[in-house]
Amino acid sequence: MTKLTLDKLRAKYGDADGGIVRDPEFRKVAERIFSPSGQRSFPYSGIPTLLRAPLRQVDWKKPNLKGLDVALLGIPMDLGVTNRNGARFGPRALRAIERIGPYNHVLKCMPTHDLAVADIGDIPLSSRFDLEKSHADIFRHVRILVDAGVKPVSVGGDHSMTLPLLKAVAKNGPVGLVHIDAHCDTSGAFEGCKFHHGGPFRRAVLDGALDPRRTVQIGIRGSSEYLWEFSYDSGMTVIHAEEIDELGIPEVVRRAKATVGKGPTYLTFDIDSLDPAFAPGTGTPEAGGLSTREAMALLRGLKGVNLVGADLVEVAPQYDATTNTAQAGAQMLFEILSLFPS
Repeated sequence: MTKLTLDKLRAKYGDADGGIVRDPEFRKVAERIFSPSGQRSFPYSGIPTLLRAPLRQVDWKKPNLKGLDVALLGIPMDLGVTNRNGARFGPRALRAIERIGPYNHVLKCMPTHDLAVADIGDIPLSSRFDLEKSHADIFRHVRILVDAGVKPVSVGGDHSMTLPLLKAVAKNGPVGLVHIDAHCDTSGAFEGCKFHHGGPFRRAVLDGALDPRRTVQIGIRGSSEYLWEFSYDSGMTVIHAEEIDELGIPEVVRRAKATVGKGPTYLTFDIDSLDPAFAPGTGTPEAGGLSTREAMALLRGLKGVNLVGADLVEVAPQYDATTNTAQAGAQMLFEILSLFPS
């Protein structure tokens, strides 16, 4: 570096405030984050919300959803787990994570600014013991959002909750699905219960909410392959974790988009799709999963899919003293929300 070059840098940046940004694209971002005095909000202050989106309290007896594009909501319910419980604390854990976003430098968007989005709190559940009643509560409240033209992006909670969510968004017929997970979750009833987190997508197909021919399941692995013959028999596309290295993320994205097509599609992301090295805080960890970088690239590649809703499930924070799982979950939630701005 020459003295002349250094002098120019000093003149341009030496006493410049961090909020002074000259690049036109970056300046648009900074102007939405910094106050006129050059101050940013403290990431650790205020009422914690999902992705620091505005808080909008909803009176479910007389819901006012006017002007809302996307509703972020928590579903603190884990009555459907087959292994370790604790995903009921997932929404609270994700709300506590700071410094996610607000700018997505790959997709060139600020979803919490580009969309009319708010954290509308948690679904009011009428029982902490009754799984079927909880599913009915989830369906009823999310259908209110759908009827109002608001797209739900939910944080769970165990994966059984995706069944009533799919039923709620499938108002006009079965939808397609991008399902990122370690498990296919298409098994039958266990011990007399057909609503557990290991079988929501079998039930969604049989209940007419999900089109299996427009369903892709990505990252599948583990010891339960024998439980998932419904995925193959119904026509779902299954991409195992061990295939991803050979195919590469761009090809996985291409296959996913080709499968769901242009029709209405739901996106569900189970945090156990990530390798336990990145997300140990979950009920059914499986070695050999995605890295956070791979998962982010996969989600970003889905830009342009016709999403009618999404969820992120199975964060069980008590199994992770580092909070890495909640951190990864919040980042994936941000990437999912970044798919909604046009």
